[in-house]
Amino acid sequence: MIDRRHLIALAMLAAAGAANAKAAPNAQAPDFTLRQLDGPNLRLGEQRGRVVMVNFWATWCGPCRVELPHLARLHDKYRGSGFLLLGVNIDDDPSAAKALAGKLGLTFPVLLDSKKEVVGAYDLNAMPATVLIDRDGRVRHLHRGYKEGVEALYEQQVRALLKE
Repeated sequence: MIDRRHLIALAMLAAAGAANAKAAPNAQAPDFTLRQLDGPNLRLGEQRGRVVMVNFWATWCGPCRVELPHLARLHDKYRGSGFLLLGVNIDDDPSAAKALAGKLGLTFPVLLDSKKEVVGAYDLNAMPATVLIDRDGRVRHLHRGYKEGVEALYEQQVRALLKE
């Protein structure tokens, strides 16, 4: 259940996205640098040459909790083929993200966007939200929200991008 604080956060995401609408299919993905949960800063622009999935999530988002284990399996299956999954957490408190990532055994990099700048730059007003970026740094697919079974579509899209 989403409480008032989380409704306000979603409204802020929508407002930030409306002001900064930059991500669209076939456009260059907005570059960003974020601190990793357990490591140094990571810059998206330095990942050129890889197929990158950026998944925006929050601990208070029930569908995110359902989707994350599926994404972890996708990451583990294709990371040796030039695929990288970046989980961008938008919680205000990084300790909540760390606790859930540990509980779920996430093996992909978790990045912290507590100021909501990156999620705003991508014009994402739903949680979870997933962006697939090709080896040249272009947005190829945008997914807002979560529907059961969407993992098969993600895998199909990742495989197609890896073949390009």
